Amino acid sequence: MTEPEAGIVLLGGGFSMDEDGLLDDWLLSRVTSPRPKICFIPTASGDAPAYIDRFLAAFGPRACDPSVLRLFQRELDDDALRGHLLAQDIVYVGGGNTANLLAIWRTHGVDRLLREAHGRGTLLCGISAGANCWAEASHTDSFGPLTFLPDGLGLLPGSVCPHYDSESGRREGYRQAVASGALPAGWALEDGVAVHFRSGRLEAAVARSADVRLYRVEPAGDGGVTETGVACRVLLGQ
Repeated sequence: MTEPEAGIVLLGGGFSMDEDGLLDDWLLSRVTSPRPKICFIPTASGDAPAYIDRFLAAFGPRACDPSVLRLFQRELDDDALRGHLLAQDIVYVGGGNTANLLAIWRTHGVDRLLREAHGRGTLLCGISAGANCWAEASHTDSFGPLTFLPDGLGLLPGSVCPHYDSESGRREGYRQAVASGALPAGWALEDGVAVHFRSGRLEAAVARSADVRLYRVEPAGDGGVTETGVACRVLLGQ
């Protein structure tokens, strides 16, 4: 019997937001390996050294084998790059500029390798730009003002909007984009939420506390949208 794909996890928090580690621990629990290999790809931040240090500080003490893939000072040739990515249980993509991330990945062939890894059962995940990139389209500040980007990898159907509750203009802008058809229906994450998809379908949703939400946002017949809250299992205190 074929094992189901590991899928895609969208993160609304974790080590980069100075949290308590609940979402990081939950992420590691989504794969079956007792000591998963997890590779951080910080392309969207320009391979920011401080961001890399925070990842290693967060995951180094955990029961996993962390590594980092840098593309601005690339060290691996094509064969080594493919071998490294396909050996991972989890690929974790950091936040930053979604449009730049996608352009750089395509230049280096990383987009193709991540599709291959996904097909072989690697769990793909990320926060902010690292959540946007997996979908068909996303709501982004890559160009300065918040706008729509219909240029994702398309491994997750529909669109994604991160920081739904914490950044000014996110909720209104995303709702308008979905209502107008500029973005397809999709998922809006408040900070503190994480959601796991397999084969494009919702598998699990969790939250650090009871006051944060995941939403499904879809166009409505009256030119507006319907915004449906999705129940999340609360991790705080467990």
